[in-house]
Amino acid sequence: MKEDGGRGRAGSAPGLADISGSIRIPAGAAGWRRLLAFLGPGYMVSVGYMDPGNWATDLAGGSAFGYTLLSVVMLSNLMAILLQALSARLGIATGRDLAQACRDRFAPWVAVVLWVACEAAIIACDLAEVIGTAIALQLLFGIPLLPGAVITALDAAVVLMLVNRGFRVLEAFVIGLLSVIAVCFAIQIVAAAPPVAAVLRGLVPRPAILTDPGMLYVAIGIIGATVMPHNLYLHSSIVQSRAYERSEAGRRDAIRWATWDSTLALMMAFFVNAAILIVAAVAFHESGHRDVADIGQAWRLISPLLGLGAAATLFAVALLAAGMNSTVTGTLAGQIVMEGFLDLRLPPWARRLVTRGLAIVPVVVVTALYGDSGVDRLLVFSQVVLSLQLPFAVTPLVWFVSDRRMMGPFAISRPVAGLSWAVALVILGLNGKLLWDVLAG
Repeated sequence: MKEDGGRGRAGSAPGLADISGSIRIPAGAAGWRRLLAFLGPGYMVSVGYMDPGNWATDLAGGSAFGYTLLSVVMLSNLMAILLQALSARLGIATGRDLAQACRDRFAPWVAVVLWVACEAAIIACDLAEVIGTAIALQLLFGIPLLPGAVITALDAAVVLMLVNRGFRVLEAFVIGLLSVIAVCFAIQIVAAAPPVAAVLRGLVPRPAILTDPGMLYVAIGIIGATVMPHNLYLHSSIVQSRAYERSEAGRRDAIRWATWDSTLALMMAFFVNAAILIVAAVAFHESGHRDVADIGQAWRLISPLLGLGAAATLFAVALLAAGMNSTVTGTLAGQIVMEGFLDLRLPPWARRLVTRGLAIVPVVVVTALYGDSGVDRLLVFSQVVLSLQLPFAVTPLVWFVSDRRMMGPFAISRPVAGLSWAVALVILGLNGKLLWDVLAG
């Protein structure tokens, strides 16, 4: 592998060149101090694992089947930890993000096809964020969905302001909102007081998950909604924001700490997703409301069923924080894939307005024509589009990190490669089945 100071082949700059190597690692720092210096990218990536698109599957799983599908939430989280660690490894070892690596290795027309697919996935993900944020504004302030969707366009100014203040400030903003989400659900978990023994049993996989068609469908939905394609592009780029030594030893050290960062962050995502499912199990499943899968319906029922007046407000605040957070990472991911696949650079504000505009228009049109119920169907459609893009991100990632010609001494071992391909096949297979079930009606 070429030691090139973080620059890719032909001297091209790394993605998000203005932040590459911008965050200093304190000299001689060790232990917690060194970990703190690397903390940040993993938490930005974890946003995609607790965005509004994941809430519906967690609510459906908890209300319909109690704690049984907790094991599926845990399994999907372990898969995510592995794939994000591979993404960080690619970026640090090669100085290239996943989009740039695809442009380097594939024919130009293949790179364009991959870019179009990835852009569709980012717009679909942004669509879910617009819907989630608009629903949160409706629940908290009574703002109808249509103007609420338009209001979400204002986040472009917020993102631009944060980026201009430095990448570390942007990371702090994201971690702050993640903390709000975690605290909101921690309070609800305490109020729900779930039986500990039942929760622990839910973490153990059961054969019924595979034999019960309804349970299997929701389980596939949980796993299918977990790995967001754009997160793999995003992580491989933003891990390069640390000013680690661009040598074999420096990169090896950076990979270790970046893996810790993403693992800890995704454990927080696991807590949030598990908390949503547990709260749904206590509030809805145990009270006989076993068909709650709609966010608005959950909000209306949660306070009286939990006996906590603030539960509905906490639920909506967490949803708003999740939607706002997702817009930040969606902006960065869009910039990364456009620069990486096409070597085309747009100002962040222009990139944000284009992506958010493409997401707002369908929400506005569907809401105007079909009302709130149409928005729910649009949310389902956005998840189908995400499922279609997943093979175009997971397959190249596992292929690249397994390739010793590309990764040099940082290529993953054969056992890890075998596990990674197995995880990729499971995710792709389950997403394919979910896609088929949705399209088949």
